[in-house]
Amino acid sequence: MNLDLPLILTLAVLVTGGIWLFDSLVLARPRKAKLAAVEQQFQQMDVAEQHKNAAYQTAKSAAGQEPFLVEYAKSFFPVLFVVFFLRSFLVEPFQIPSGSMIPTLQVGDFILVNKFAYGIRVPVLNKTFIPVDSPKRGDVMVFFPPHHPKTYFIKRVIGLPGDEISYVNHVLTINGQVVPEKLQAMLPVGAPELRLVTETLDGKEFTAYKHLVPGYLSVRGAWKVPAGHYFMMGDNRDNSADSRDWGFVSEDAIVGKAFAVWMHWEEFFSIPSFDHVGVVQ
Repeated sequence: MNLDLPLILTLAVLVTGGIWLFDSLVLARPRKAKLAAVEQQFQQMDVAEQHKNAAYQTAKSAAGQEPFLVEYAKSFFPVLFVVFFLRSFLVEPFQIPSGSMIPTLQVGDFILVNKFAYGIRVPVLNKTFIPVDSPKRGDVMVFFPPHHPKTYFIKRVIGLPGDEISYVNHVLTINGQVVPEKLQAMLPVGAPELRLVTETLDGKEFTAYKHLVPGYLSVRGAWKVPAGHYFMMGDNRDNSADSRDWGFVSEDAIVGKAFAVWMHWEEFFSIPSFDHVGVVQ
């Protein structure tokens, strides 16, 4: 079962903030009245100063004691709100769970995703209410795929709304123009043999893995990207379930643009590495 973390965080902020607000408007009044009574009582007392101070502090603490639920809410709300604001509108960290974006991103890479690159969105509903920019071909984007609407995926933007895409035997064509490819190396790592290539898409150069013999998703396909949708592909072309398999990504399913790798930590008991940090190409 996939947890809806944005929804859980939003509810936590609303509940703790609501408790704090209710205390300020309702529950705090009796406490203030009790504190005022304590002040008045001790102003009239004629006892030794040391004894008076100790008794005063005890009475004041008892009169102003907050319910434990209010104490917890006031403690957690500021932290939850800061986390909520950062991950909803600015930057959110993710870990790469699969090899679909190799060689650009490795399994275990921790990346940072710009949440406002494509517009400020309403948390949970994910609707844009302040437009900023739109995805560009070649961007590495985090999104919710149509077949798993609560699971984060990361792929490269290949097709924009209205584009005509074809992918035939590893040759990518967009609107009748073949995307340039340059062979970098042959990698005989077992079977099947791999080609490491660079592709240049709208002036953006990136690397990709392609089997010497195209996989079933790389043999033949043609698509017309509908309005408000995007065509996504993994850089590990023959080991990526993407738009060639499950279709287009809706504008409302966009999470943000991946822009940096800040750590690599593949397994819990392994040692984190910072050799792979840098800007996502």
